[in-house]
Amino acid sequence: MYDELTKSDIAKMEKEIEHRKLVLRKELIEAVKEARAQGDLSENFEYYAAKKEKNQNESRIRYLERMIKTAKIISDDSKDDEVGINNIVKVWLPEDEEEETYRIITTIRGNSLEGRISIDSPLGKALLGHKVGEQVIVKVNDDYSYPVIIREIDKSVDDSGDTIRKF
Repeated sequence: MYDELTKSDIAKMEKEIEHRKLVLRKELIEAVKEARAQGDLSENFEYYAAKKEKNQNESRIRYLERMIKTAKIISDDSKDDEVGINNIVKVWLPEDEEEETYRIITTIRGNSLEGRISIDSPLGKALLGHKVGEQVIVKVNDDYSYPVIIREIDKSVDDSGDTIRKF
């Protein structure tokens, strides 16, 4: 399966790869060399910790490269009056009688604790492409769904501050 990513997501991932290869890799290799120089490797915790950190960096690089290679590029453009990617949406939840605000983003950057919901989540799928004032039904599973009313859409959001979610 592939991930749907925007050009902005790809650019951020490429920037992270470059930093990890050009900066972190050198630092981590040096840390391994320094720890190895301390002597007996069988009881050298610093050596094992440095090796582990170096390996995690290499794994992250491979993961990001694979994500980019297998990604399906999607547009973050949407009509002026419709919910699209990178928009902030204020919704009314009649069931709970409360208003909540979310940012609609791609899966890789999703973090519901920070109010960023994925276009692949039930709520993200339901909101995408709809307009202010519309009531949409969020289908969680075959047995449960709930209504949400779109109150506001903010399209003036700058995308530059987000970071790619770490696994």
